[in-house]
Amino acid sequence: MMMLTRRSVLSGVALSVAVPSVLWAQKRAVFFATDSGAMAGFDTVAYFRDGRPMKGKPDIVVMWKGVAWRFVSQQNREAFEGNPRAFAPRFGGYCAYAMAHGQLSSADPAAWKIVDGRLYLTHSPEIERVWEANMADYIRKAETNWPDILYR
Repeated sequence: MMMLTRRSVLSGVALSVAVPSVLWAQKRAVFFATDSGAMAGFDTVAYFRDGRPMKGKPDIVVMWKGVAWRFVSQQNREAFEGNPRAFAPRFGGYCAYAMAHGQLSSADPAAWKIVDGRLYLTHSPEIERVWEANMADYIRKAETNWPDILYR
């Protein structure tokens, strides 16, 4: 029979408070994804190679960071596998404008911009226009929120 001590009771209380908050924080995905995978199934490499969003094929997929990434071609898949961080959208593919305001929001793969070799997505074409008017400032503000925003 185990004897309860003050230390064991306090440890149990601390764990009951800490574990749920840790589990909650882990539920926030680093990369925004839909049922179609990261970036709603759009090929992240296509933005760089083709200069436009292109829907990836469901049979050309790579699992990276717990998310399925689709591609339009094997060549794009191989490029991503060679250096996924070079192609992955900044701020996990969440809206860069919302991130600048300390919020998480979904992103529209059609509302995008490559800035200094990094892919940024925004929530909509309307938000993209607002974001583009002061991109450098919004990016700087968003950087202060990322990735801590995932654990708030």
